[in-house]
Amino acid sequence: MKLKIALLGFLLVVITLFIGAKSFYESPFLTYKADLRKQDLKLFYKDEKGKRFGSIENLKFWIEKKNLQVDFAMNAGMYKTDNSPQGLYIEKQKTLSPLDTAKAAGNFYLKPNGVFYITTSHVAKICTTEAFRANEKIEYATQSGPMLVINGQIHPDFKEGSANLNIRNGVGILPDGKVVFVLSKREINFYDFADYFKGLGCKNALYLDGFVSRAYLPSENWIQTDGNFGALFAVTRK
Repeated sequence: MKLKIALLGFLLVVITLFIGAKSFYESPFLTYKADLRKQDLKLFYKDEKGKRFGSIENLKFWIEKKNLQVDFAMNAGMYKTDNSPQGLYIEKQKTLSPLDTAKAAGNFYLKPNGVFYITTSHVAKICTTEAFRANEKIEYATQSGPMLVINGQIHPDFKEGSANLNIRNGVGILPDGKVVFVLSKREINFYDFADYFKGLGCKNALYLDGFVSRAYLPSENWIQTDGNFGALFAVTRK
């Protein structure tokens, strides 16, 4: 009996150490890479009836009714109080919201802010708002701010060791042209969040949003389908 109790105690210790080690080594970031040459990445705002999707759950349900599967989804650029996109929003080559070049308070206006866009040739790019030039070859675009990484450098206003902590999500372009989406699993400051993108090799990366951020990545058992957003990103397949 004593031997059984001792063995049980030993097993509990091993399990506890295993769980602790796993938690220690687990990445503080949820990271998803999309290859636009092979995957279908789009921005979504409203359905064909003009109803805003709002949540990942609503978008997922709508996509699945079209006999498609959602491999990944995440909230896109920032939005106004009525949940309409804040700043530029282009969907299927139609500009639904114009570029915002105003000066104001808030993360969106922490200059330089920027634009993520996808061309009709399935090439993704990120540039500052000032550098953005609209043309007929832009199929999807969302504006947000601030830029996290600009030409390989962390945004100059970010401070290392800052106590401004929050859940954050963003998007970057990898050296091979793939799009990388990142959601922090715990609160983090802007500098460390940007530094993660820089460490991945991103020359340019854009902040998307803060504590409201959600992501859906079933391959990693990360299921967040709530929220009430403006635009949403989704990678779909047949």
